[in-house]
Amino acid sequence: MAEQDAFAPIVQLRGIGKVFRRKQQSVSALSDINLSIRHGDFAVIAGPSGSGKTTLLNIIGLLDTATAGELTFNQRPLSQASMTELARIRRDEIGFVFQAYNLMPVLTAAENTEMVMEFQGRPPAERRRVSREVLGQLGLGELADRFPDQLSGGQQQRVAVARAIASRPRLVIADEPTANLDSKSATNLMDLMVRLNEEEGITFVFSSHDPQVIERGRRVISLRDGNIVTDKQTPQTMQRIDALA
Repeated sequence: MAEQDAFAPIVQLRGIGKVFRRKQQSVSALSDINLSIRHGDFAVIAGPSGSGKTTLLNIIGLLDTATAGELTFNQRPLSQASMTELARIRRDEIGFVFQAYNLMPVLTAAENTEMVMEFQGRPPAERRRVSREVLGQLGLGELADRFPDQLSGGQQQRVAVARAIASRPRLVIADEPTANLDSKSATNLMDLMVRLNEEEGITFVFSSHDPQVIERGRRVISLRDGNIVTDKQTPQTMQRIDALA
């Protein structure tokens, strides 16, 4: 990627609102959200339960749609995008890491890692090669042929990360990725994601209330009652931006 594009927006949200309608009531989850996610971000959406962070993450990841405002992905307005086009973007350009891992129990670690590439129609030999390369990079090379129930929670979550990044998406979405992990596994997972961000340039956006995740974020977007109250970048991030300016 050209140097001047290193911090170009991947996702832009303008005036985004989300209202859930339940029987006779309407509940506002998000209100007038204006936000850009840039290439290279390592951003945490933080806030108390009910603040709207998971809703915002789902809209950024195209898992949910806003009821107001405009979202663009890679400079493409998506207000008129078909369900097929949204599904293609999720498949080809976004990786997902869920707190429940969401691994297929009947597939090995390697086969789980191959899933997105299989949906993309990549040849079997390429899928096998890439999956084992990625698992090796994440310290799981010797466990590639094990099934999820033969892996620890931390190992399963690393397989989920491998699956998310194997197809080299523009953006990885991680919803409470440390929620089901012990403190050591959570630390190892965050170390891994920091390394992938720094060395591979993978863009991450998390939702979390875990202090360990929040303190590792290079950008922390704080929500309260469906509104962004702060959007802060660390000094290290500002130095990177200044160096590219």
